[in-house]
Amino acid sequence: MTRSFEEWRRAQACRLDAWRSAFREGRKQQRYWKDDKQRLKAEYKAARKAGQVPEDPGPPANGFSLLPWLLMGMGAFSNLFQGKAANPWIGGLGLLTFNSLYIYVVFHAFAKDRRDALQTRLALAGLGTVACALALGYGDSWLLFLPLFGLATGAVLRGRDLRTLGTAVAVLAGVIACVRDGWDGLTIAYATWISTMVTAAILSLSDAVRELRAAREELARRAVEEERLRFSRDLHDLLGHTLSVIVVKSEAARRLAARDMDAALSHVTDIEAVGRQALTEIREAVTGYREGSLVTELDRARSALTAAGVEPSVSRSGPPPEPQTAALLGWVVREAVTNVVRHSGATQCQITVTGSPERVRLTVADNGAGGSGGGSGSGTGGDDCRPPRVGTGLTGLRERLATAGGSLTAGPGPRGGFRVTAELPTALSPEQPTELSTQAPMHQTSAPQEPTDSAPSVAVGPNLGP
Repeated sequence: MTRSFEEWRRAQACRLDAWRSAFREGRKQQRYWKDDKQRLKAEYKAARKAGQVPEDPGPPANGFSLLPWLLMGMGAFSNLFQGKAANPWIGGLGLLTFNSLYIYVVFHAFAKDRRDALQTRLALAGLGTVACALALGYGDSWLLFLPLFGLATGAVLRGRDLRTLGTAVAVLAGVIACVRDGWDGLTIAYATWISTMVTAAILSLSDAVRELRAAREELARRAVEEERLRFSRDLHDLLGHTLSVIVVKSEAARRLAARDMDAALSHVTDIEAVGRQALTEIREAVTGYREGSLVTELDRARSALTAAGVEPSVSRSGPPPEPQTAALLGWVVREAVTNVVRHSGATQCQITVTGSPERVRLTVADNGAGGSGGGSGSGTGGDDCRPPRVGTGLTGLRERLATAGGSLTAGPGPRGGFRVTAELPTALSPEQPTELSTQAPMHQTSAPQEPTDSAPSVAVGPNLGP
């Protein structure tokens, strides 16, 4: 007996401990839930204040929003049941007809194609006929069907003729009301005109707000697409040039390491600098604050060509271009030099910048295999079969220059080799986007020592850049 009581007591104590533990856990979760709720509310308010959360437009307007106005006919309905209306069967049939036509019209008034349909206009005309007949026949509370007819008219007729038609409906309602109730009927005319105009104004404003919200969402979607395109172009141009320089300098360092350690270390130092600068440029490209400098790109091009065993020749003449124009030309130099290093198999490359007060021209020409052929080459010599070198990089640059009012052409040169020519206005107007106008200048890498051997072999691909 004692043992059974002890077991029962221990079981009850265990059950009580379990309840207490569950209760404490529940209170703990409740506190967590309250804290999370407060935090989410604060974050949502901050996001709404910053404009990052779109406002909820709510459900679209429909005919249900105009149905409560039918309660204005309750006076006429009560007259039928109280026997105050003559010919109650005719009045009841007219009331049923009016309500049916009103419901049909207002539910067809919220879609433009249904609102402009012939059936809706005929139903509106029938509604007006029934309203005028009931108001003339019974008067008193039945005159309130005229403002209801005006409300339906404003819901259907939203356009240039609304003022004329709304005034005509109000005048008609005033004449009928004055015939029944004398000059006191002018209030019915005023109520009819107000219901017509206010209903049309509110519904038109609601449609305009929804169209503006839809346009804003479409603009936001296009902005996201354009930003993705900008980033993909920047990343392509950055990595294409940087990786090509790293490959060329790595091969030069490998060839020179056995006999000239100082020259090899110079190339390794350049590789480190190029890699660090690439990391910085990629971070800046993500935030959209990169800018190419023409002078810096020309120095980098000279360094990359020298490391690849290509003799560079850079010449400039004329007034310097504006920063935005120079930024775009810097991208052309970067892409064209990457093309020469990776695909041309050239031994010489000439870069010419010629400026005038109106336009500036940049030409990058090499003496390589040009853009003809269809096979693949090693990239070290003058193979007579090479793939075309107009790829995604030049396509993106052509689009950028065309947006800024310039042009870009690429193809075999008149004396062989490959030529890239870009033309731009010396000063871009503020309306012309360049996608590069808010970027930071790049750092210059040290010029490496010119290797004594021939150009290193670089794999050839069908496109310009990676």
